[in-house]
Amino acid sequence: MCRDCGCSITEHHHAHSHAGVEETVTRNPQLNDARTVSVIEKILEKNDHEAEHNREHFDSHGVLAINLMSSPGSGKTTLLEKLAEMSPFGFGVIEGDLETNRDAERIAAKGIPAYQISTGSACHLDAFMVHRGLHEMPLDDIDVCFIENVGNLVCPASYDVGTHLNIVLVSVPEGGDKIEKYPVMFRQADLVLITKTDLLAYFDYDIEHEKAQARKIRPGVDILEVNMHDPATIERVAEWIEFKRKMR
Repeated sequence: MCRDCGCSITEHHHAHSHAGVEETVTRNPQLNDARTVSVIEKILEKNDHEAEHNREHFDSHGVLAINLMSSPGSGKTTLLEKLAEMSPFGFGVIEGDLETNRDAERIAAKGIPAYQISTGSACHLDAFMVHRGLHEMPLDDIDVCFIENVGNLVCPASYDVGTHLNIVLVSVPEGGDKIEKYPVMFRQADLVLITKTDLLAYFDYDIEHEKAQARKIRPGVDILEVNMHDPATIERVAEWIEFKRKMR
């Protein structure tokens, strides 16, 4: 878990709800300490400053930067592979994972510039990590730079990495409660992609309910359904990105 945001420092308490169901309430005792809060605020302030620098860098090259966020296995890398085959824009990818270069290798195999960041124990990318990666991107030769964040529905939402847009993926097999359980992530979304819709027949997943929950958290958010085996759904994602790129 995070080395700097304090999310791994927790204390557990047991309580009983009115329905008689036992609940475990997890709190971070250090967040009651003024010194700890001050340190976290300084970390985020420094990160935000670096994020703004990253945005300025992307802007100076006319590159639209997009942060891709989701839990592991929702299809971020597969989406990028599919976009490589049909997108009207050129792009590069800064990959974030705890270990291995596998995702960057998959993207590079499609002829897309890719740079891997191995975070070690950190469960999210921050602006400083992305700054190192953007200098490895051929920014003069691409239109869009994707930041494929570490698979995690919590911490990435709290760290601005210097992108212009956030795309959040949630897949059908994850179940129909992730949007409600992780509102902070979806509150940051400019586009929500509900992926693996080809599996809807095999899961108890009310897709219209999930769309309503997303728009309750983030009114007016754009939502697209994605089946990685259906090129038309990938094309709609590419069209959304191209529209946003041309609107800048």
